[in-house]
Amino acid sequence: MKKNLITAFLMTIATTILLGIIYPLVVTGLAQLFFPRQANGELIEAKGTVVGSRLIGQAFSGPAYFHSRPSFAGYGYQADNSNGSQLGPTNHALIDRVKSDTEALNAENPNVPVPVDLVTGSASGLDPDITPAAAKFQIVRVAKARSASQQQIAQIVARNTQGRQWGFLGEPRVNVLELNLDLNAHFPMTGH
Repeated sequence: MKKNLITAFLMTIATTILLGIIYPLVVTGLAQLFFPRQANGELIEAKGTVVGSRLIGQAFSGPAYFHSRPSFAGYGYQADNSNGSQLGPTNHALIDRVKSDTEALNAENPNVPVPVDLVTGSASGLDPDITPAAAKFQIVRVAKARSASQQQIAQIVARNTQGRQWGFLGEPRVNVLELNLDLNAHFPMTGH
């Protein structure tokens, strides 16, 4: 019995050192060596200041910006509180919120179907991307607020639309932070 306890204790110490210290250090070192941008959160800078991460969504408001998907992560896009709404598809609170959001978007862009990702949150609540359809839906509002033509804004959306990863994984998407930064670079808002 004593021999088994000593063996168990030594195995616990050995696996703790191997899997709790050595393995994470090796993986972190390899990530920093081969994928430093990704390993450090894919931070995005504007004018020398970090403005966000390419991997975590942000809330944008106002008519001059493209809006992200709704977020239920804490107070919205809190990376330390990743969460969906936890409301089932038949929950009346969810149905009422989606109806209300859809009506507001229909008023903004009448007679155009509202893309589902503009009224539904993701499971994590942190999605940085929207579908190309969701970006195109918002072009009318953004163009008007920026005093630009819809064609000019559509070109910025097209430039920021990413295809499937390696041609077959995932769906086409638009990173909202990168899109809004590109928009600010080409059509800056006065007084902001």
